[in-house]
Amino acid sequence: MGVIIRQSIKGTLVNYLGVAIGFVTTFFVLTSYLNTEEVGLTRVLVDAAILFSSFAQIGTSSSILRFFPYFKDEEGKNHGFFFWTLVVPVVGFLVFLLVFLLLKQPIVDLFSKKSPLFVNYFRFVIPLGLFMLYQSVFEANANVLMRIVVPKFVREVGVRVGLLIIYLLFGYHYIDLDGLVVGFCITYFLAALVNIIYLFTLQKISLKPDLKFITKPLARDFLFYTLFLVLAAIAGTVTPLLSSFLVSAKMGLTFTGVYAIANYVANVVEIPNRSLNAIANPKISEAVKNEDWKRAEDLCKNVSLHLFISSLFIFFMIWINVDLLFMVLKNGDDYVAGKSVIFILGMARLSSSVLSPGTSPLAYSKYYYMSLPLTVLLTTLAILLNLWLIPTYGMNGSAFANFGSNLIYFLCLLTLVKWKLHISIFSWAQLKSLVVVVVMFGLNLLWVRTVTPLFASLPVKEVYSAILDGAVKTGILVLIGITAIYYWKISPEINNLIQKAVGLVRKR
Repeated sequence: MGVIIRQSIKGTLVNYLGVAIGFVTTFFVLTSYLNTEEVGLTRVLVDAAILFSSFAQIGTSSSILRFFPYFKDEEGKNHGFFFWTLVVPVVGFLVFLLVFLLLKQPIVDLFSKKSPLFVNYFRFVIPLGLFMLYQSVFEANANVLMRIVVPKFVREVGVRVGLLIIYLLFGYHYIDLDGLVVGFCITYFLAALVNIIYLFTLQKISLKPDLKFITKPLARDFLFYTLFLVLAAIAGTVTPLLSSFLVSAKMGLTFTGVYAIANYVANVVEIPNRSLNAIANPKISEAVKNEDWKRAEDLCKNVSLHLFISSLFIFFMIWINVDLLFMVLKNGDDYVAGKSVIFILGMARLSSSVLSPGTSPLAYSKYYYMSLPLTVLLTTLAILLNLWLIPTYGMNGSAFANFGSNLIYFLCLLTLVKWKLHISIFSWAQLKSLVVVVVMFGLNLLWVRTVTPLFASLPVKEVYSAILDGAVKTGILVLIGITAIYYWKISPEINNLIQKAVGLVRKR
């Protein structure tokens, strides 16, 4: 776990730097210079591009994780593995470009009434999707080479800085809405370009394929796996993006803008998931390849536990300060309707982060195809629940649909993993972590009733007293939680990190 912990810590630090930039962009720039309809437009364009790129990949990013252990050979530059990761998405892009063009008119008809602005910029989904496609492919190549920090820096920091600049140019009227959308495309193009340049600097990849290494069984396995991933992508990739599409189509881009801000806040909960899984999945894939099921289970349990602890603490910090968030948010009254959405989606992100590590062994095993019916179930549930709940509960209904369908999906998938691979992610340490955070929520209620009124009575503006109260409260309660985690010995890795940090402080 040493390499995984070190790389994930670096990756998480990069993620939080990106979050800081994203926070400034979202809460002080985006909401100041774009109206809710324009915010909704940017969200739907990005989601549509993600959907397009996910289909066009035809599973390349997942195939990289599954098949790299078979090609791994540093002296032979991994038998030209990188070449195939470039070629396969080209085929997928051309196929799904044709599908995209054939479906253009039905999509236009769906959005034209409530979201005509999206129809005007619909064509930009193609270049944006292409650049996102190769950014993801290059990042996956870096992940299997155990180099996650630079690509993650590009995704989490570089892209966000680029978008911040675009928003500011739009806000100060140097570019119009056309320029803003074009700027999005340029930003993702530069991200893909930087990633491929970085890969070549590692000197571990080659554009020359080793055709002799490709045996018929390996080629057959790859093609079958790719076909499975295409079918799974049609079902699985659609689900996380359904909410913004259906809210846009049923309610309009203004509501999509509110939902997008709430979704951004909720996504902060799963930030540790992005780093820890990125570095752990190649290790899990290798363990599955070697049929080392004990190591695979240990990795999954460890990753799940640390995601549970970190995500729980983040969710706690967000929710106890959610009212303060809308107070300091520019035009916060326009977005406060998304408060409940933050809670529901935050729970969804928390459950996905904790449960997803347990599904990785199945994806890399010979039983990977057995998850397809569950993926179809996930999409069907998400569509039906959205169509049922949005008319009655609006954005909250869409959030509930997201949470409910994902929770059912992961629980069914974990049952399948336990049955076929005898791997489980659950442990008493997770229950202990939950108890700690529940106590922290109880202490927060006590604080709000007894201490918050004292801060409110200070002779300063309401917003300043609220910020001071939130900062002191969060700091004290989180410190209590970390202390409980340490003395209850829930995680040896966390205890080790705390001891090292305390040691460094004492030396100074």
